Amino acid sequence: MRLDHHNSAADLLQTKDLCVEFAGLNAVRALDGISLSVQSGEILGLVGESGSGKTVFSLSLLGLLPPTAVIRRGSIVWRGNDLTGLGDEEMRRIRGSEIAMIFQNPQASLNPVRSVGSQISAVIQLHRKCDHATAKQEALRWFEAVRIAEPERVYAAYPHECSGGMCQRILIAMALACRSKLLVADEPTASLDVTIQAQIMDLLLDIRERYGTAILLVSHDLGVVARMCDRIAVMYRGRIVEQADAKDLYAAPQHPYTRLLLQSVPVPNPLMRPERKPNVNDSAGHLLAAAAGCPYQPRCPEAISRCGELDPALAEVNGRGHSVACLLRFGDANGEKPRNRDGEASGPAAPSLKVDVQGYSAPERAG
Repeated sequence: MRLDHHNSAADLLQTKDLCVEFAGLNAVRALDGISLSVQSGEILGLVGESGSGKTVFSLSLLGLLPPTAVIRRGSIVWRGNDLTGLGDEEMRRIRGSEIAMIFQNPQASLNPVRSVGSQISAVIQLHRKCDHATAKQEALRWFEAVRIAEPERVYAAYPHECSGGMCQRILIAMALACRSKLLVADEPTASLDVTIQAQIMDLLLDIRERYGTAILLVSHDLGVVARMCDRIAVMYRGRIVEQADAKDLYAAPQHPYTRLLLQSVPVPNPLMRPERKPNVNDSAGHLLAAAAGCPYQPRCPEAISRCGELDPALAEVNGRGHSVACLLRFGDANGEKPRNRDGEASGPAAPSLKVDVQGYSAPERAG
């Protein structure tokens, strides 16, 4: 089931101009004006390389930012209520019962000195206000729902007695047991082998189909995101640089950074990869900070002089919700067609990838 973004229900979650800084001698702006929405029952992919701000965004939604992080401006609106003004006690009532999160390392997310059953029962008792016996039955029911074999045995086990894939299923059951409306999955398969990764992704798709749970899938794996998501938002240096329906983004990526990510996806046959011009800043570009202009400009192989002067905002390119923050897609301030470093006219990128709604297909050779 893939949702039509323009015809679905009202947003469950919407962030507007969200800005988060880490205080210190050298303050770091981890999020710089993030405006993003998640709708009921959809799967939204949030992609970008390490350090782009994906995890900080996820933690900010649940009020789990560390003490050194400060929300400088913006809002996080959950079902009509702004979460940024809530206290710790009010956030605890929402966290788990309405918005839940599963992390990269499932075994590290569980208490090693308590059985997994006692941990999930405690969460159910806290949010559902029931006795221990009822909580245990509910936990066992959710263990079965996430396809855990021998739920009674697993209920009594400790985290070190369970595999990584089993621990991830336990955390998913814990998140769903309180009937949360939104599941934030931060690299949920990063520490798992390929076979278990596929099983966990199948499980998340099944959960969306059966319970209508919305999922924010944070990942750097473009293959997983292509298979899973209805929409995709691409992050770079704390900003959204492109967002679109999954099919549109894979068929015609508009931002140079998005194309860089897609061209980095491993393919079985290197001859199938689109040709790519080398860039001396390509490997270390995320450490470079432009004083003005587009934050991607120091790294961009297509940058022109105007890119160092103007900081582009997200703008729609096709009337179907496909937005991009790139001067090269819209012309300069005088309305002239931008030109790349070779002096050639530069316009919207030609389609370089194809994606099937059932899964990811490898890039095709350009031209």
